[in-house]
Amino acid sequence: MSLHSYSRVWLHLVWATLERRPLLAKPAAMKLSGYLTDYAKQKCIYMKINFVNADHVHALIDLPTNLSIEEVMQLFKGGSSHWINESNLVADKFGWGRGYGVFSVSESGVAEVCAYIANQEEHHRKRNFVEELRLFVERYGLEWRKD
Repeated sequence: MSLHSYSRVWLHLVWATLERRPLLAKPAAMKLSGYLTDYAKQKCIYMKINFVNADHVHALIDLPTNLSIEEVMQLFKGGSSHWINESNLVADKFGWGRGYGVFSVSESGVAEVCAYIANQEEHHRKRNFVEELRLFVERYGLEWRKD
């Protein structure tokens, strides 16, 4: 019998455009969403769901055993910004902001996070991206930093 590696590490990823500028109009956001899904498959990362807003992205992934969080974020941010620029998806040169948020999700919380990601438009009628991210940071017991 051979040994196998098994893991299930759900992560809710959040990252924003440079200076949180609303650069991704709905048609561009939809194309980017499809790209992220396809790119994740190419990189053997299971992405359960993603939603691209005008100024930020949410995704729920299962972290593969061969990649760190930092490597996953570099892949998604680097690969997608390159693709956006090559595809002329936005008028100016596109870039993602410096940081990101990554939050663990229990197996029992996956459905709730999927619903949250799927209903982004509704959530952003009530609070903007910065308010949303601050809420996540504080909910996970982290210290909010403005810089």
